[in-house]
Amino acid sequence: MSEPISALNGARYDGIATIEELGLQGMITLRGDLDEKGLAKAAAAATDQQMPGPRKAHVTDDSGLCWMSPDEVLVLVPYAEVEDKLAGMVKALGNSHALAVNVSDARAVFRVSGTHAREVVAKLAPVDLSDGAFKPGDFRRTRLAQVAAAFWMEEDGAFRIVCFRSVADYVFKLLKVAAQPGSEVGVL
Repeated sequence: MSEPISALNGARYDGIATIEELGLQGMITLRGDLDEKGLAKAAAAATDQQMPGPRKAHVTDDSGLCWMSPDEVLVLVPYAEVEDKLAGMVKALGNSHALAVNVSDARAVFRVSGTHAREVVAKLAPVDLSDGAFKPGDFRRTRLAQVAAAFWMEEDGAFRIVCFRSVADYVFKLLKVAAQPGSEVGVL
């Protein structure tokens, strides 16, 4: 049996920000009534995080919950634990009207960090990323140039970006261009 590898095998670029493909990340799409106590309890048990509100992410290291839409959260867990966490969630959900699916191998994860991280992401996403409008823990499901993506800001000001694995190389190249030395805009 082959060993799983991430989309870009840990690619990295250093420019006005550091762009890193973070490797394998366990991800479960959980759909259902987010206000239903059983669903929230199942998600919290898998991650040790509380259900986030709209446009929020509660993430520590490689575990957490990201609000994707009024009826969907992205559950982040360590990659090696995703099958066990999924089985536990399905059991905890019981007969609840919900769907939990492992999407880990269909996604890629990047980290954009450094002084100009906010500016690099702002060049690509139609989102107000000014200091007053976007803070640590804020989450958006949007686009980066021509592809769907989701991202949140970490406590240190870095961004985590999730995209489809099939467009990982495109997203990495977009981020590299946006982070080229000398490309500072100076707006944010």
